[in-house]
Amino acid sequence: MAIFILNTHCGFPSPDLSDSDGLLAVGGDLCPERLLAAYRMGIFPWYSHDQPLLWWSPDPRLVLYPDRFHLSKSLSRTIRRQIFNVTMDTAFPSLIRLCADSRLKNGQGTWITDDMIDAYCMLHDMGYAHSIEVWKQDRLVGGLYGVSLGGCFFGESMFSVESNASKVSLAALVHFARHHQLRFIDCQVRTRHLISLGAVEIPRSEFLIELKRGLRSETLKGKWCPLDMTDCQYRQKNQDLNLTN
Repeated sequence: MAIFILNTHCGFPSPDLSDSDGLLAVGGDLCPERLLAAYRMGIFPWYSHDQPLLWWSPDPRLVLYPDRFHLSKSLSRTIRRQIFNVTMDTAFPSLIRLCADSRLKNGQGTWITDDMIDAYCMLHDMGYAHSIEVWKQDRLVGGLYGVSLGGCFFGESMFSVESNASKVSLAALVHFARHHQLRFIDCQVRTRHLISLGAVEIPRSEFLIELKRGLRSETLKGKWCPLDMTDCQYRQKNQDLNLTN
């Protein structure tokens, strides 16, 4: 199957034309207009330092529906003990760089290049990209970031240097998503970690339908504020969510 070469126009070919690995197109740039157009079509950039800019729409797609989040007993205890403090949109540039640095330190490599950092910081300034930060005292020890459009949150990356810190950030995002009736959290591709937290794989065709429905909602632009996680615990237990060790 052919891989499309993008030009200065910010449009994309149909995601259905992606190859078997999900690769759809190469080239273009990371300007806000192109990035937002990509997310609205179920496409995202993913490449490394030694590659050109690559655009993907994998099949199947990994998504986390907020009501299916698996809150373990150990994570519930961690949240109740208030070991960490959760904020939102207070340290976006620092968090995205820590996501990149943590992957490099673990020998994983990273797609979060300097150009990607600049692009998502611009989306953050525009009110579309958001960070959930987890602090231990005055140290940023975990968190995640992504893009919000309509009733959809497109997760990009997370990091943790303290046990359970990234899980706490995801629990905070899920609680926020429920409160604001976000339809799903896009996790892009399968990982055992996210599967264990309740994410599921769905066909790309189903994902695109879900995306279309989610984009009908108003986008929650601007600075986000975290909700009380104590309330999160009470509501989750009374909604008979799956509690595992």
